[in-house]
Amino acid sequence: MKIRYYLFLTLTFFSFFCFGQSKGNGADYTFNTKCMGTELDGSITLEVWGKGRHYFDALEQAKKNAVRDIIFRGIQDGNCQISAIVLLPKAKSTHEEYFAEFFSDDGPYLEFVSLKDERILNKMRRNKKKTREMQQRKVVVRVNRLGLKKKLKLDNIN
Repeated sequence: MKIRYYLFLTLTFFSFFCFGQSKGNGADYTFNTKCMGTELDGSITLEVWGKGRHYFDALEQAKKNAVRDIIFRGIQDGNCQISAIVLLPKAKSTHEEYFAEFFSDDGPYLEFVSLKDERILNKMRRNKKKTREMQQRKVVVRVNRLGLKKKLKLDNIN
């Protein structure tokens, strides 16, 4: 009788540890954009995270996040400190239609982002955080900050 009781307690104890763990909450965390360096042509190399349902959605979101951070927030983490291009606090809401079109899928933001600095080893074992519905990917991108600044100046976004 005691053996069955101890066996039952042992199995119950192990089942709590085996099945009670939460799996994959990494995509719920928000990571900051890091500056990895500046280039002589006015572009910036960034380490950016993007969220999406699959790899391609996460990659496109990471590109959008990189351009958005350069325009509105600036970059404070990493090897360099970059100030935002648009310094007006309500510029995003004032020019809402412009930025909705600018950041649309296959929009003009793609002219200023490239994956030149992504190395083949990074592509093969890319950092990823995953839940059942979403995944989050780290990507190294290069953003042409001077070209972006000129484009916004031509379009009267200050």
